[in-house]
Amino acid sequence: MTGEHIPETFFAGSKRSMGVGMPGIGFRKAIDTKDRKRGTVMTLEEIKKILIIGSGTMGQQISFICAMNGYDVILYDISEEMLVKAEEKIRKIAKGFVKANRLSQTDADAAINRILRSNHPERAGTDADFVSESVPENPALKGEVFALFNKICPDHAIFTTNTSTLVPSMFAEATGRPDRFAAFHFHDVRFTNLVDIMPHPGTSEETIRLIEKFAERIGQNPVTLKKESSGYVFNAMLAALLDSAETLAANGVSTVEDIDRSWMAVFHMPIGPFGIIDSIGLETVWKINDFWADTLNHAQFRKNANFIKQYLDQGKLGVKSGEGFYAYPEPEFGKRNFTTNRKPESGS
Repeated sequence: MTGEHIPETFFAGSKRSMGVGMPGIGFRKAIDTKDRKRGTVMTLEEIKKILIIGSGTMGQQISFICAMNGYDVILYDISEEMLVKAEEKIRKIAKGFVKANRLSQTDADAAINRILRSNHPERAGTDADFVSESVPENPALKGEVFALFNKICPDHAIFTTNTSTLVPSMFAEATGRPDRFAAFHFHDVRFTNLVDIMPHPGTSEETIRLIEKFAERIGQNPVTLKKESSGYVFNAMLAALLDSAETLAANGVSTVEDIDRSWMAVFHMPIGPFGIIDSIGLETVWKINDFWADTLNHAQFRKNANFIKQYLDQGKLGVKSGEGFYAYPEPEFGKRNFTTNRKPESGS
């Protein structure tokens, strides 16, 4: 991965971090849009450069999967400290793909070299053809981010959000190009190649078809929703599981370990809901609970958010920090006979 340090504030007054990122720049001649009628959509072959906004866990994965499939990628974020961490994590992703025989070392190295780094909005977005946003789950923040890049990116660029729980109509107008905007949601690319596409009422059919083709080009299997629905398909089902598990623990009904044991033993699963939360990241799950608790004035969501917050306050972020509800890299739930062995327990 290549780049140079260009300190840049993302936008004035924002104190929010978007995860991890890397500095740097990469340019090519943008598609000539002089003769393209505003509102028309480019072809798949015209997509050359991908801009990833927000380089946390999903930004890193989406960057790599696009680069692995031959696209030039610019990974944008705001913090130099996070930039360094992201590069390390992307190299680990590549290493995992090589170890699993999904990619040769030569191809992995080539993919990494296609990812350029930038913390300068203008240089990151000036010739982007396809944009994927992965910033925290706050519609106002996402709207600000898209409004900024709408001023920078070419008119032909397709904008997509990787939101997990929001719906695109919440901030479609802020993109400045609602007809060329939809949700394009990835799961953990290390384990699955399914992606969700959620248009909003103003998304053009041409945009939907192009995103579907792009998904297939990068080796993903698209599931296109017929209408907006929070959580897509899988995430909606997963959210119900996690909400139930958090409620049981937050209300003192059962321990984290016994809740996971119950799920794992009955369904013969290798991981339970709190192990899943550790993998997602406690901060992400807390932010989702916090947002919906405020938005819906929901007492149980607030109680669930507070339950998770006590772990965050101890620096327990999940797998990425080495400890969440479990300690890693060898969590208790991964040990033999966890579903029958009741010791040791981390508490409720």
